[in-house]
Amino acid sequence: MFSASYILLPLLLVSYVSAHGFVHEISVEGGPTLTGAVPSDQRQKGNFAIRQIKSAFPNKGAKNPALNCGPGAFAASAVATIQPGAKLSFDWRAADLNAWPHDTGPSLTYLASCGNTPCNEFDSTKAKWFKIGQQGQKPNSNKWFQGDLMKGAKATATIPSNIAPGNYLIRHEIIALHLAIDKGGAEFYPACAQVKIGGSGTGTPSADELVSFPGAYSDTDPGIFLPDNSQFSKGNYKFPGPAIAKLAASNGNAGAPADTTTKASGTSGSAKPTSTKSANSVGATKACKLRKSKTTKAAREAAAAPTAEVYPRHMSRVMRRLAFDGLDAGAHQVSA
Repeated sequence: MFSASYILLPLLLVSYVSAHGFVHEISVEGGPTLTGAVPSDQRQKGNFAIRQIKSAFPNKGAKNPALNCGPGAFAASAVATIQPGAKLSFDWRAADLNAWPHDTGPSLTYLASCGNTPCNEFDSTKAKWFKIGQQGQKPNSNKWFQGDLMKGAKATATIPSNIAPGNYLIRHEIIALHLAIDKGGAEFYPACAQVKIGGSGTGTPSADELVSFPGAYSDTDPGIFLPDNSQFSKGNYKFPGPAIAKLAASNGNAGAPADTTTKASGTSGSAKPTSTKSANSVGATKACKLRKSKTTKAAREAAAAPTAEVYPRHMSRVMRRLAFDGLDAGAHQVSA
């Protein structure tokens, strides 16, 4: 006869595969929704402003090159034009486009100037990032805002209202901490988008507010390695990385995810975007528009090169033991 663990193995593996994800869409308040390409080893054609990643699996280790813009991230072809003070909403999905599967850990948002280079030609490994927002535990609670993403809510951040105009990369990430009781157990999910910010602001970060990825985090940072359960208690969590840059500190960037009527429902966990406008459409408002920059073939090919290597995919020790030990046991209990 078959063991119970042998019968449950497919369910365990399906759960493992779906428990990873990526930024599916970025909605700009008053503007269109930027839709990202589904993770793939092959660069997908399309007028995307979100950099495509090769894999939706988690990235482990603070020194992993994938912490830059995601595993094997390709530069996107398009650049979205947005305005200072714009509110951004990030729609996180599992790899199969079902609901985001994790509920423990922060989300953090950074910007980096591309200088005079259009961001679809910019090498993100050379970026110097400054933090503009972060969301962690709810006030007076040990519950995380990330848990709301499982119900269809979106993580949010606001572009600083006084930021100097120019070419910028947006780097938004979730750090899942459900395995962070072990050193190196934290799961990093970074994503990058290419924008051109308008306006006439003068705000810039100071040199001591700038960091690199990888390099901004350590595997032993209090917000990444949490061996003591008390670190999950309300009010005790310490965000990793630099403090929010002064030019963004007054923008309410430490608040809750956006309320949304697009809840993930049923077993599919699907959600409709809050806007019918897409990064793949030409129609865009004055507040935010998407344009495909004119670049040389050499520049496009250089920018299309992956910016990070893909690390091997690992199961947690618990999952590996349940799945493979169960399989071995089941195999030995099959009747002749």
